[in-house]
Amino acid sequence: MLDLTPEVEALWDDLEAAFRRVMRSGQFVGGPEVAAFEAEAAAYLGVAHAIGVNSGTDALVIALRALGVGPGDEVLTTPFSFFATAEAIATVGATPVFVDVDERTFNIDVALIEPAVTPRTKAILPVHLYGRPVDMDAVMDVAAKHGLKVVEDCAQSFGAAWRGRKTGAIGDAGAFSFYPTKNLGAFGDGGMVTTNDDEVARTARMLRDHGSERRYHNVMLGYNSRLDALQAALLRVKLPHVDAWNERRREVARRYEELVGEVPGVVTPEVTDEHVFHQYTVRVLGGRRDAVHAALQQAGVATMVYYPVPQDRLPVFASMAGSCPVSDQLAGEVLSLPLGPCFGRAEQEAVVQALVDAMSSGE
Repeated sequence: MLDLTPEVEALWDDLEAAFRRVMRSGQFVGGPEVAAFEAEAAAYLGVAHAIGVNSGTDALVIALRALGVGPGDEVLTTPFSFFATAEAIATVGATPVFVDVDERTFNIDVALIEPAVTPRTKAILPVHLYGRPVDMDAVMDVAAKHGLKVVEDCAQSFGAAWRGRKTGAIGDAGAFSFYPTKNLGAFGDGGMVTTNDDEVARTARMLRDHGSERRYHNVMLGYNSRLDALQAALLRVKLPHVDAWNERRREVARRYEELVGEVPGVVTPEVTDEHVFHQYTVRVLGGRRDAVHAALQQAGVATMVYYPVPQDRLPVFASMAGSCPVSDQLAGEVLSLPLGPCFGRAEQEAVVQALVDAMSSGE
């Protein structure tokens, strides 16, 4: 699905220098590398604060808690996302309320958000799925009207923008993942909370470090969720390349659109300048997705299904399942094709030919 070795090889000297710098510093948790990465990421995203944490999941949990979301609250979110989205809501004691998605964008259907608001609703948690930004104007309008907080799940959208503003800089807080396969990936787990609110940033910094601002003076129950200095140093090397890598991802997506667009029974995603294509996800119609997925695997082409079971259909959330027919439909249709900044045309043509053969085999 994604070969990370060309990216590593291209930056080898700078990555090795960063590694050696950290090894010789003796500072492995927090410290100047983390502070420098936070400042550089904040400048890139256009936010006042970027707070490095242990993972994207922790970023969601800490962002929600820093905004005061907790037991008795409801948070509106999408059923069509990785489990961490709803898991974080439940972890802070709130209840995820699932709002169906738009079949064209795969994102939360913004027209359905306001009808789902109740007196218990405290926040909206939109997910910029596959790297495509949610219509944040619509989300923020509903939030302002009802006095709600907004946490953007940006795990798949580093560098994406909505009308000129980077994701993670629009809501009250953003949550990023630096898992190795992300558009900006570390060499292990890592995450980040972003915000323009000084008090939210202060609380998030305390929460990541056992609820303290200074050692042995804990003022709340927090977490051990600090970003390692080594990960920060390596991310600093990669950050200046993100825009170029995202543009290459869009080029790959445009080639896919050109090559796959005429394949019967396959619906391709819209290519926009603000979409960063963490995944290139098509829809395979006619109930044939699983057969096509298996045929491609047999042909040596790696594809993935993100996600075969919507969050509201998972056993852990069975009591919260709502009516999300579009999400249910997409879960049986979506198929992500190989994609990355270094994915060449010849490789793409081979993937598409295998897809054509798989689609034709069942006719």
